[in-house]
Amino acid sequence: MNSAIDEPRTFATSVAPESRTSAGLLIPMRRQEELTNRSYANSLAGVSVIIPCFNEEHMIAETVRGVFKGMKESDRAFEVLVVDDGSQDGSTHSLQTLIGTPHFQLIRNGENRGYGYSLKRAVAEARHEWIAIIDADGTYPIERLAELIDAMKNADMVVGARTGASVHIPLLRRPAKFALRKLAEYLAGRQIPDLNSGMRVMKRSLVRRFLRLLPDGFSFTTTITLALLTHGYEVRYVPIDYATRVGKSSIRPIRDTFHFFSLIVRTILYFRPLKIFAPLSAAMFGLALGTAIISKVVLGQQNMAALSGAKIFSGRK
Repeated sequence: MNSAIDEPRTFATSVAPESRTSAGLLIPMRRQEELTNRSYANSLAGVSVIIPCFNEEHMIAETVRGVFKGMKESDRAFEVLVVDDGSQDGSTHSLQTLIGTPHFQLIRNGENRGYGYSLKRAVAEARHEWIAIIDADGTYPIERLAELIDAMKNADMVVGARTGASVHIPLLRRPAKFALRKLAEYLAGRQIPDLNSGMRVMKRSLVRRFLRLLPDGFSFTTTITLALLTHGYEVRYVPIDYATRVGKSSIRPIRDTFHFFSLIVRTILYFRPLKIFAPLSAAMFGLALGTAIISKVVLGQQNMAALSGAKIFSGRK
């Protein structure tokens, strides 16, 4: 396709069947694709590259051209989908010369609907099973995209982890990102080098499986990461650099950080509730036990004091 799309499609919301144990734990059914020769099938997979865009007039055209350059050098079928999320600058104008280019599609939301909404809409339009996403702000190394795609041959998702030699994340955001990552690692039960990287490759079928859980905002990537990890899917991390962004960020640090904390807890409550309730139950039991012991000791001392006082009073008589 090479057209511009303005009217949104209805997102598919089908979810793969799941079963629950008597304890209420969610257990995924065995995936059908694991019974096939995944390496051979994946070596032939085409890629739909999705680039969400909101007020990125300075970098969007350069980002698209960089993606085209890298994908044309590969032997894979591909398409590039840009989702303009109600930009109020010249982002759409910057892309006008690309409309009509083979393998290019411009999708317009009409108004700002959110990062996650834009990704979900593009996934609904995508033609290929592999979905690659990359931000339009110039922060991610486009030249590494082909490497992430190749790493998908034996994985369900490959994440560009911002742990390379040159990573420019604002200092004010680092403590919150560290705390969020550690919380997610505890709840997911494994190390997560980068929780919400905006450069990754994943399977469209898995995005559709968890579609009803994926939010419309920036926490889309956090949610899909936790969903795949808690269901035992193969998630791989490739270290990448992260440059200083061009233009103004749409992220609101304080509000979005609290939202991320809340979302991580809610997601794990859905998939692994014992990770939350077991420590809380243990803490409450310990508190109750400690209170009982203290009460017994204090009341015992009071009773002994009262008994001693009574004996003294009786002796005086």
